[in-house]
Amino acid sequence: MNASTRLCAVIGSPVRHSASPAMHNAAYAALGLNWRYLAFEVDSKNLRAAIEGAKAMGFAGLNLTVPHKLLAVEMVDELDESAKTWGAVNTIRFGPDGAVGFNTDADAITRAIREDLELELRGAKVLLLGAGGAGRTAALKLASENVAELFLVNRTQSKAEEIAKEIKKRFPSVRVASGFPKAMVDLVMNATSLGLKADDASPLDEKQFSLKQTRAVYDMIYQPAETKLLAAAKAADCKTANGIGMLVHQGAKAFEIWTGKSAPLEVMRRAAEGSVYGL
Repeated sequence: MNASTRLCAVIGSPVRHSASPAMHNAAYAALGLNWRYLAFEVDSKNLRAAIEGAKAMGFAGLNLTVPHKLLAVEMVDELDESAKTWGAVNTIRFGPDGAVGFNTDADAITRAIREDLELELRGAKVLLLGAGGAGRTAALKLASENVAELFLVNRTQSKAEEIAKEIKKRFPSVRVASGFPKAMVDLVMNATSLGLKADDASPLDEKQFSLKQTRAVYDMIYQPAETKLLAAAKAADCKTANGIGMLVHQGAKAFEIWTGKSAPLEVMRRAAEGSVYGL
């Protein structure tokens, strides 16, 4: 690291669990790039100042995690088509055109589900937990994949209802509702932050929906590698996957946006898994 080193970082709250520094720094080393990737704890009230500060200091880019993905939409100079389409920003590139916001989560979500759960989304019935930045992106992307039915549950139910209304307008062939389904579904997906902390409750209210009603559970959280939700899902004989595949695919796309080079995907995957599983 020297005076010419290009810098990127992930900002969020919490952020200490992040495997992104290990993943991106391994990728930079593999390609012989004089780049480094850092992590900063940033409260939402300081998000605008953090983005402006990174831009002023010549950072190449930022990743945004909880709880910043929706807030950042109003804080960048320009939105890439991906951010306009999915309504959230998880990647920022700094350059002559200022701070440009991208969304690399959407494609990563569906790619990870297909790879890790071997689940075809077209025609599937999905229960989605969470309507924040990650939840909104997931809901819209799942609808675009032509799921048959989508059930949205959020602590503040009005947020789920807002997303359901948007889906009905943009993807009228998808049956969407806010609230828990009564019948079986193919997939339960957690897009909340519940599970990041050891004392977090499960994001799923099993009094309203039993894990026996689904055949697969995907948790966007990857640290811890097995959340309470995933442990309960395994006990219920569900197929399960955590969010490490999504992390790798969204990170690879961000890497390419910043560097203009093809991401060394397997290097990034090994580094992420090493960080999470201690391999």
